[in-house]
Order: sequence, then structure tokens, then C-alpha cells
Amino acid sequence: MRLRWAALLPCLLWFVLTLFPIYWTVVTAFKTPPAVFSGPTYLPWIDFRPSLDGLREVLGGDRGDVVRPLVNSTLIALTATTIATLLGAMAAYALVRFTFRVHLLAGVSFALAGIAVFVGLAPLGMGETSRMGIAFLAALLTSILVNRLPLRDKILGNNDIAFWFISQRMFPPIVSAFALYLLYARMGRDGIPMLDTFWGMVLAYTAFVLPITVWLLRDFFQGLPVEVEEAALVDDVPRWRIFLGIVLPMARPGVIATFLIALGFVWNEFLFALILTSSRWQTMPIMIAGQNSVRGTEWWSISGAALVAILPMVVVTMFLARLMRSGLALGGRK
Repeated sequence: MRLRWAALLPCLLWFVLTLFPIYWTVVTAFKTPPAVFSGPTYLPWIDFRPSLDGLREVLGGDRGDVVRPLVNSTLIALTATTIATLLGAMAAYALVRFTFRVHLLAGVSFALAGIAVFVGLAPLGMGETSRMGIAFLAALLTSILVNRLPLRDKILGNNDIAFWFISQRMFPPIVSAFALYLLYARMGRDGIPMLDTFWGMVLAYTAFVLPITVWLLRDFFQGLPVEVEEAALVDDVPRWRIFLGIVLPMARPGVIATFLIALGFVWNEFLFALILTSSRWQTMPIMIAGQNSVRGTEWWSISGAALVAILPMVVVTMFLARLMRSGLALGGRK
């Protein structure tokens, strides 16, 4: 019994520390300015009288447009997460079921060929965006051809490729965001607007969460029985039908969990939205960060805006958690 309490108490402490910031945000959203500045108050109807003034300011537009950032966040997060989950599922399945052998020199040739073609096309007067596209295709073709050569160099396997995916998250976010801003700005000057656009944000966030989806789904696919797929292959079922009709239903709980994790990352991301948007496609984190006014920090309004941003994720989490607990998410067992 003592061991049980010894294990339970740290969990309860962690639960309180995790839940308290959310509770404090919710409580502050229903406080009046005097209740906020008079000192810490914790219990509604006991320490203070709840008020909807803060939420009225936020939802009524007194603190700026809230509906548009909320819609922007929803559209961008759902689209980017869906694309990243689909691409990540295909990449993770390939890393689990197929054996890859990539020559290190193929990667080196990709970089060298891309730089050489990009620089070589400069005297022709082509735009930088066109040169980047042609250079990428040339580098990709060169690396594929080099990888087919019988070279005696280091061979990268599936584990190396999987580590390469997750290593993309080791870069400081400001480095990627600033480089992406320069790329988008150059594309805009060449007639392809990407800054402060829907697809510009979707592409950025898809690349942002794709390594996470590949890494998580790879573990889920590794736990699936390969015998079911082998039986389907004996019956001449195409690989794409096996993936869509057998593998994904069996891995549905993992796919849902991965989708939820990636959705949370995109929904709460701040730096990319700050650098890549200006007005039209600003998201909820940017709107909340701009709630300070000339009158000072109005915590009741900031908490109201934060509450509006938190609620959709709470609803999505509850829905998906209920779906995963029910038999609807266990299609692979049917």
C-alpha cells in the first residue's frame, strides 16, 4: 500500500502542475479587471464574481478580429496535418516493409548537382525560382543514377533514413523559418506569391510535422503482423490495395494518435506563423500575442482569447480519445 501511494503522489503532483495553468487561464477569462489586479483569486463565486466581459471583448471584436484567425488556424492545421499524416504513413510503411540501400555519394551528388545547375543557368537570365526547380529535378535525377552505380562507399539503410527524417527537427526553428522566408520572398518576386498565403503556410507546416509522423507511424507499422500482407500478396493483391485496405485499417488507432499529435504541433506553432504571415492568414497564436494594448497587459482579454484557442483542441482530443476507446477505431480486428 505504501509503495502504491509513493507512486501515486508524484503522479498527482504532476497532474496538478500540468492542469493548473489551464485552470488559471479559464478562471482569469471570467474575471473583471478589479478582480485581476486586486490580487490572486482562485475560486469563482467565492473569491470573485465571474463576468463575461473579457469574452465579450474578444468575441465582439473589441480586441481585434478573432473569427478569422480561428478559421485560419483550423483550415491550415487540418490541411497540413492531413497531408503530413498521409505522406508520413506512406514513407513509414516503405521504411518498414522495404529494404533501402542509399549510397552516401548519391546524397553528395544531389547537393553538388543542384548547386552546379543552379549556378550554370544564371547566365541564361532565368528567374531564381525557375532555376531552383530545374536544379532540384536535375539533382534528383543525378542522385538516382549515382545510386545505381556499383560504388564502394558507405551504404545508408532504413534506420539511417529514419534517423535522417527525425534529425530535421534538430535544427533551431528560427534557421528553417528564416530560410523559408527568404525562399518565399524570392518566389513572390518571381510571380509565385507564398508569403501570407494559405498554401505557403500549409507547405511549411507539412514539412514541419512530417518527420514526427514518419517517426511515430514507423513504430506502429512495425508492430503489425506481416502474415496478413503476405497472404494478400499470394492472392496477387496490389501493394497499394494492401496498404489502403489492410495496413491502414489495422494501424488506425496509431494513425489517429499521430494525427492528433501533429495537429497539436501545428495548432500551437508560433514562429513560422509570425515570420511567414502578416495579416490575411495570421493564426490564433499570433492573435493572442498581439493582445497587449496601450493600456497595459489586460489579462482577462488575453485569457479569453487563449480560451477560444484552447477549446477546439480540447474538443478534438475528447472526440478522438472516445473514438480510439470505442470499437470504431479497431477496424483491423474486424
